[in-house]
Amino acid sequence: MKHPVKSSAYRYITSDSREVDNQCAFLADRLSSRYTEAAKAAGAPAILTPADLQKHFRTDLKIIGITGTNGKTTTAALIYSLLLDLGFSVAMQGTRGFFMNGEQIEPKSLTTPMLLEGYAHIDRAVGAGGDFFVMAVSSHAIEQERIAGLNFALKIHTNITGDHLDYHGSFEAYRAVKNRFFADEGLKLINRDDPQLECNLAGARSYALESAATFKVEAYSPTDGLSGVLTLGQERALFFSNLVGVFNLYNIAAAIGAVKLLTDCPLQSICDQVENFGGVAGRMERVSDTPPVVVDFAHTADGIEQALSSLAPAKCVALFGAGGDRDRTKRPQMGQAAARWASRIILTSDNPRSEDPQAIIDEIAAGIPDGVALQIEADRAKAIALALQSLADDEILVILGKGDETTQQIGDRTIAFSDKETVLHYLKEHGTCNAK
Repeated sequence: MKHPVKSSAYRYITSDSREVDNQCAFLADRLSSRYTEAAKAAGAPAILTPADLQKHFRTDLKIIGITGTNGKTTTAALIYSLLLDLGFSVAMQGTRGFFMNGEQIEPKSLTTPMLLEGYAHIDRAVGAGGDFFVMAVSSHAIEQERIAGLNFALKIHTNITGDHLDYHGSFEAYRAVKNRFFADEGLKLINRDDPQLECNLAGARSYALESAATFKVEAYSPTDGLSGVLTLGQERALFFSNLVGVFNLYNIAAAIGAVKLLTDCPLQSICDQVENFGGVAGRMERVSDTPPVVVDFAHTADGIEQALSSLAPAKCVALFGAGGDRDRTKRPQMGQAAARWASRIILTSDNPRSEDPQAIIDEIAAGIPDGVALQIEADRAKAIALALQSLADDEILVILGKGDETTQQIGDRTIAFSDKETVLHYLKEHGTCNAK
C-alpha cells in the first residue's frame, strides 16, 4: 500500500515493488529488500532504509509495546481503555485492528503490521494529538524487524510458552526472539512469575502474583469476576474487574503498572477505571447464558489450560481444533491440556488451510489419554450443533481457537464463519437463547 508523504522528490512510499513509479519511493526493509532491483527498474526515485522513515513520519508520542505468547490483546486493550478513561488521547494497533480515541479506524490485521503501515499509524495518531500509542508486538515482527527504529517508552512482557515453532524452529529459538525485545536498557515491565524471560535488568520494573515485584497483586479473589489489592511500595489500591480467570489478573496488573509508570496518576485512580473495561470480543466472551457458552481465542496448550481452569470447578465441554500449516508440535499438547480440565472434549476443524482436517484432529487426539470422553466432528458448524444438542444442565460449552474471527480457511477458500454467530443462530432456531 502506498503511503503519502511530503517530499520534494516523491509523493509516496511503498514497500511493494509492484506499486513503484516515478512518484513513489521504495522502502527496502528486512522483508522487501530482495525486490530492490525490481523497484529500481520500475523507476523508483529513491530507495529508502527503515532509518529514513523517521524523516517522513512523526513518532513523537509515547509508544507502548507488548509481547508474549498469551495476553497481548487483552493487556493492550485494557491499557488503551484505562488511558482513555483517564483523559488521554490514545491509539491502539493489534490483531483486532487500528483504533484511535474509541473509534475503529481500520479492521483486523496482523498482530503487528508491516513496518511502513505501523509508522503511518503512529504518524496519524501524532496528527490527532495523541499522547500514547499501544501496540502488540509478535515474535514474527521482532524477527522480521517490523518495529525497526521505533523508540518505545515502555516494553511489556506477558509470558512465554510454546507457539509458532513451525516458523522459529524450536522453543529455544522462539524464546530467544521474545527475549531479544527486552535486551536494551529502556523502561520495561516484566512478569516476575514467568521463568522463561531473560532480559536486561536495566530499566526493568515487574509485576507478579507469587514473586516479589514492583507491582504485586495481593489478597485477590477469582469469584464473581476478579478483585484484589495491587501494591506499589507503600501505595495500595483496590481493583475490581468483570473478567474471569487468574491469568487475567496478570493482564490487569500489567496494564495498571504500565499506566502508573507512564502517567504517575494515583494508583487508586487508575484501579478505579478497571471496572469500566468489559473485555475483548472473543476472549473468554460469554456469548450465551442459557445454555452457558464461552468463546475464547486460546490456540496453544497453555492458553487452553488457562481458559478451562478459569472456569473450575464447573464442568466444561471443550470444543476446539488446530490451525493447519502451523506448528504441529503443539497439537498433542493441546489435547493433553484440555483433558486435564474438561469433562468432555469435542475435536473439530479450526483453519485447516492445506492440511487434511482429520489428520490434524488425529494429532490432537494423540495427546488425549484413554478414558477421556471424546467426540470428533470435522465440520465446525456441525460440531457446535452437536455440542449444544448434548450439553447437560450442569455443563459449560467452551469453544476455543478462533475467538472473534469471522472467517475460516479451508484449502484455498476463505469462507464466512463465526463461532459466536453459529451458536446464536443455532439457539435462535431451537428456541433457547439468552445471549450476552
